[in-house]
Amino acid sequence: MLENINLEKKLSREEYKRMLPLLQMRVYELEKACWDQGVPSMIVFEGWNGSGKGAAISALSQRLDPRGFRLHSTQPPRTFEQQHPWFWRFWLKVPSRGEMLIFHHSWYGRMLDERMDLKLSEEEWRRAGRDILDFERMLADDGTSILKFFFHISKKEQKKRLKAMEADPLESWQLRKEDWEHHKKYDEYVDAIEEMFELTDTDFAPWVIVEATSTPYACRKVFETVIASLERRLGANAPPESNEVVHDADLREVMDSLEGNDARDSRSKSQA
Repeated sequence: MLENINLEKKLSREEYKRMLPLLQMRVYELEKACWDQGVPSMIVFEGWNGSGKGAAISALSQRLDPRGFRLHSTQPPRTFEQQHPWFWRFWLKVPSRGEMLIFHHSWYGRMLDERMDLKLSEEEWRRAGRDILDFERMLADDGTSILKFFFHISKKEQKKRLKAMEADPLESWQLRKEDWEHHKKYDEYVDAIEEMFELTDTDFAPWVIVEATSTPYACRKVFETVIASLERRLGANAPPESNEVVHDADLREVMDSLEGNDARDSRSKSQA
């Protein structure tokens, strides 16, 4: 599956900057409508290290009302968490009525990193897949809208990005030794990812593969998919689209960060 994905898809930064305010405003309108209607939602971000998940999450959440959403960055289980069933810590984070949850990594670490690092047996990671299906099906049956994004880049592109992160003092702290070890296992991860898709891609919690070589293209695909999903879930309760957009310093800062510019210098120049 992954070898057939067209990773050459692109979107110019100028075009993305033009459409970003309207996309962000539309997600905000849908967030409010979901809150008013009591519709919970979960948006999961998985993908290769360095594939741009953080940039997409930043753009997606920039205009959201913080009272209506939560962001969880999933880390390896801590000592006390290991004393509970492995899914225990995720059940504690299910959304309230009307709330939107965004996960930067999630329970799928069990079928990927833990499978690779802890050398889980086939029986163990397949059991994890069944646990995940039960979890997502129960939430979906209770009315939760679930979307799962996988950010895909080539092995060559990942190596280039990891090296760039390593050389940047503002980003090098995000790079772990394990990231390089996982990069060396890229082909093994491809097999694990495809098996994960096969077991857990469902109508009620679909996987969306994001072609992430171009960050603007990847972000636009995330926005458009989230918007379409929430509009479909809300149905007749979806609000009409608004063309009124407030341009502020925060929005410009997000745009500058996506371009790889120093936001502080950008603000200084605009004030000069």
